[in-house]
Amino acid sequence: MCTFASILKLMTQKFLFFCALLCLGLQAQTVKKVDHQSIVWTRYYNQLLLSEKWSLHSEIDNRVFTKPIQQNVYVLRVQGRYKINSQLETGAGLAHFSVTTQIPEINPDFRIPEYRGQQDLTWRISGKKIILNQRFQVEERFIHNANAAGLLPGSTFSWRFRYRLQGDYTFWKKENQAVKAILSDEIMFNAGKSTRKNTFDQNRIYAAIHFQASNHFSYELGYLNSYQRRPSGVDFFDRDIIRLSIFHRLNWKNKS
Repeated sequence: MCTFASILKLMTQKFLFFCALLCLGLQAQTVKKVDHQSIVWTRYYNQLLLSEKWSLHSEIDNRVFTKPIQQNVYVLRVQGRYKINSQLETGAGLAHFSVTTQIPEINPDFRIPEYRGQQDLTWRISGKKIILNQRFQVEERFIHNANAAGLLPGSTFSWRFRYRLQGDYTFWKKENQAVKAILSDEIMFNAGKSTRKNTFDQNRIYAAIHFQASNHFSYELGYLNSYQRRPSGVDFFDRDIIRLSIFHRLNWKNKS
């Protein structure tokens, strides 16, 4: 495990160095337009523990613009997860996105569906109060073709590669209750014929307070900044996002 951890650490350092160079390159470009937007994300996240190794995770996510108030995206997601050991975990699943609009001033009378596969590998290091985890995730995206008037036949396929570094700090804990702070940074890249102008997709910085109320329920309130390149390759979204999450944990193995 020490050898694997050393290799993974070296790969992570090289990846972060590459990301830093990319971000510097982006800053050097002339940005034609940056749209600033405010959004609220509300999420219900269910974790069903099937055994010591296996679990089933499902999620409902609703995203709404606030200026003006307008539906943005509705998300359904399900995935199976397998715990390899105390540090490594992997998962695979499917997601359905229903996109109303990405610009709140424009309100079409139709929604664009997207179907997405996802696979990830998460590496976790736990201390007394601090937990550090890294997630490498791959997504296969099938976005329904559309124009300003409505949906068109067929769909467009692309890959997306994501890397997230996250730290959790527990500053209060008592029996089945705890309060912790969360800080993370995630960078995403697109790949495919349709993404030549926006290979860099977005960077997300997230900070939150997480309250564990019991063995079954936890609540999280956080702020997320998403800086995303649009398909044009020269225009960007700069999004201020307030995120409220409810986590519901069920233990099927104990019932069995």
